[in-house]
Amino acid sequence: MTVLDRMDSLAESGADMAARIANTPTGYAGVDGDEQWAAEIRRLATLRGATVLAHNYQLPAIQDVADHVGDSLALSRIAAEAPEDTIVFCGVHFMAETAKILSPDKTVLIPDQRAGCSLADSITPDELRAWKDEHPGAVVVSYVNTTAAVKALTDICCTSSNAVEVVESIDPDREVLFCPDQFLGAHVRRVTGRENLHVWAGECHVHAGINGDELSDQARANPDAELYVHPECGCATSALYLAGEGAFPAERVKILSTGGMLEAAHETRARKVLVATEVGMLHQLRRAAPQVDFQAVNDRASCKYMKMITPAALLRCLVEGADEVHVDTDIAAAGRRSVQRMIEIGQPGGGE
Repeated sequence: MTVLDRMDSLAESGADMAARIANTPTGYAGVDGDEQWAAEIRRLATLRGATVLAHNYQLPAIQDVADHVGDSLALSRIAAEAPEDTIVFCGVHFMAETAKILSPDKTVLIPDQRAGCSLADSITPDELRAWKDEHPGAVVVSYVNTTAAVKALTDICCTSSNAVEVVESIDPDREVLFCPDQFLGAHVRRVTGRENLHVWAGECHVHAGINGDELSDQARANPDAELYVHPECGCATSALYLAGEGAFPAERVKILSTGGMLEAAHETRARKVLVATEVGMLHQLRRAAPQVDFQAVNDRASCKYMKMITPAALLRCLVEGADEVHVDTDIAAAGRRSVQRMIEIGQPGGGE
């Protein structure tokens, strides 16, 4: 089949269903994520020669139709190794940027380029430059949940599972600027005891909204449950306090990245687990350990940006080849170096 024939097939194959797509202020709508849609997505992905990647926080239908599901860094590494020349990244924009940074010669598509991130947007390149000017000689450690332009100004990237290891690898006499997540930064400072670690006051609005009071109430109401808490959460300190005061067994409190949560789910003997992170994670946890009752600490902790990647958006993406992600060559090269330095320090493990 020639390229022209393949494009004709794409247009014909998705035409009827694509005609129902409506572009709304909150995302693309009009198509249900049913079996017919899933079959169409798989057919279109094959015709386009694309691999479909979905983040753990995506809608269940998007996760189920994807070739791979995981955290953003793991998916970006899969993208780099995949034989396909086109990557469809079902996640928020900085994640697709990271995939493009690690796969500069591939076409990277995001189903809706409006899918942003409050955490990534909490620090701009200009703000980071000014912060660096205030602390000359400091080492900049940036969470992978940052834009390509911020990664380009970063010395070493980190994930939530290896942030402590990355910071501990730096000369103890050097100042460290940690951005953008204040709660992950506080966790790193608490574990390392490093006084010359400066933390940017950014946050993920979803994780920050999972508060200590509701976590405490649920933990006390379920004393036999395990507690999985993402370090981006504002309630991480409360979880450690509960364990410290003996209100909740310390061995049942686990501060984990999303990848760490999945590993723990495979190994747990608990009958119930309370989960403090974005609610999309429950889908993968329940698939990993169907015998366990996984419940959200806050069932309203849903990221509106993640949920902009709808069945209609993914269908449009594969029919039209949109939206393509571009990263300036120089920015991509600098950002790639900060990610590679992290990998050289140690395996990044689970990302967010």
